[in-house]
Amino acid sequence: MVLLPMETLSDDATTIAEIKTRVLAFARERDWEQFHAPKNLSMALAAEAGELMEHFLWGSSDDSRQMLADPKKRAKIEEELADVVIYALEFANMTGIDVAAAIERKMAANAAKYPVEKAKGRADKYTEL
Repeated sequence: MVLLPMETLSDDATTIAEIKTRVLAFARERDWEQFHAPKNLSMALAAEAGELMEHFLWGSSDDSRQMLADPKKRAKIEEELADVVIYALEFANMTGIDVAAAIERKMAANAAKYPVEKAKGRADKYTEL
């Protein structure tokens, strides 16, 4: 898939594979694969997750929801989320992980750990259900 620089992507019309391809092409154009060892990418992913969390630090749950109504704050939060997802997809690229298959396996495992009849409406860890 060839994407024009100004092409608009959306969740409804774009596959994970298309985004992974775009992320990989971006890294390759810059010769960054040499730096993208799993260790480095996992650290970058954690750092970006921290930057995402920083927007919500010291606020309440309600504050975090209201913050997203402010267009300027929302744009910054979207940028941080994009960084997290980009690093996660590049991690998948560099390690050969099929993201959809990994998610499917994890969701099945979570369904077994958190059966609806025990977990519905509860925030308890599976060992406490």
